[in-house]
Amino acid sequence: MAYSAKIGPSILSSDLACLGRECVRMMGCGADYLHLDVMDGHFVPNLTFGHPMVECLRKSVGQDPFFDMHMMVSRPEQWVKPMAAAGANQYTFHIESTTNPGNLIKEIRESGMKVGMAIKPGTTVEELAPWANQIDMALVMTVEPGFGGQKFMEDMMPKVSWLRSQFPSLDIEVDGGVGPDTIHKCAEAGANMIVSGSAVIGNDDPRSVIALLRTVVAEAIQKRSLDR
Repeated sequence: MAYSAKIGPSILSSDLACLGRECVRMMGCGADYLHLDVMDGHFVPNLTFGHPMVECLRKSVGQDPFFDMHMMVSRPEQWVKPMAAAGANQYTFHIESTTNPGNLIKEIRESGMKVGMAIKPGTTVEELAPWANQIDMALVMTVEPGFGGQKFMEDMMPKVSWLRSQFPSLDIEVDGGVGPDTIHKCAEAGANMIVSGSAVIGNDDPRSVIALLRTVVAEAIQKRSLDR
């Protein structure tokens, strides 16, 4: 079992006027990586930021933080090279946004980034399955992508369980409405990479929330390894 518990605060939930400082604060509170939501106003109705801001952030926070780019964009092929040049570490695209996932996976790898593939709540996990052995991470959305603060969709957990049973060493990420109240369901299903926005960043003590999330996931991973 090659995967481990990793907690990635979603920086879109932070004070965007102080983004560099907020990233440093989250890493100082024990975050394993940073989750950056890129929205283009087409694939999802909201608009956030692009590679120029990622480049500025990288310069501000240094080389250490791992940037997981969640690309909620209509043409993910267009932004691979700019994001790689800006300092992104992982490029997570939506399978719904491309007609040629194989080619896109190849492009991302050649640019030196890790590959993530995301599915919306309405997309079956079977659509992701043929690519699972070619990617580094699968992202199962637990809300409709595009806006923060939505309610966690527990009915997405069977997707996570199925992926974990079929691809035991795959990194599986969940994103949307995940916090102390919902982490047990995610961990039991088999998720090991946890994106949490307001539950971490909006808390007075983000360090303790990150530690709690990680402990629950790590315990579930340990239990799974003992049960095998």
